[in-house]
Amino acid sequence: MDKFLLQQQVLDRLAEDLLQVEQSARAAHETATHEENIAENKYDTLGLEAAYLATGQARRAEAIRQAMVNWRQFRPQAYDAGRGIQLGALVCLLDAAEQQQWLFLGPDGGSMKLLGANPPVQVLSSDAPLARALLGKCEGDEVLLQMGALRQQFEVLRVE
Repeated sequence: MDKFLLQQQVLDRLAEDLLQVEQSARAAHETATHEENIAENKYDTLGLEAAYLATGQARRAEAIRQAMVNWRQFRPQAYDAGRGIQLGALVCLLDAAEQQQWLFLGPDGGSMKLLGANPPVQVLSSDAPLARALLGKCEGDEVLLQMGALRQQFEVLRVE
């Protein structure tokens, strides 16, 4: 699989997400500032609620913009068995049920599933627990992930 093509797919998805969030923020802002939504009493909170929503959408848009900057600057390196799995690695895992899954480890803000890839690839941000558990591992290593009462075990089948 081509890591740079996967990176472009992540950027495309982030751009789509940003467009949707910006449209939602504009709509919430228009609702918040529309003259019909001026509060007539203390229980009339539609304008206030829309303002809070617009603020949240604006923050989300800024987070997506920052993720896009991180992904544009990101340069996935070839796998080096001496260093083990690092950000930029494309990893095939085998779970306890003998199911394979492909993961692409990237910078913050990019957790998503790329269904256009064959096979599908789960993109993991560097702050994801599984991504942190994989760092430094090599082909053939086992990875244990404990999250609350749930314990998952994986084998690293392949790293690119």
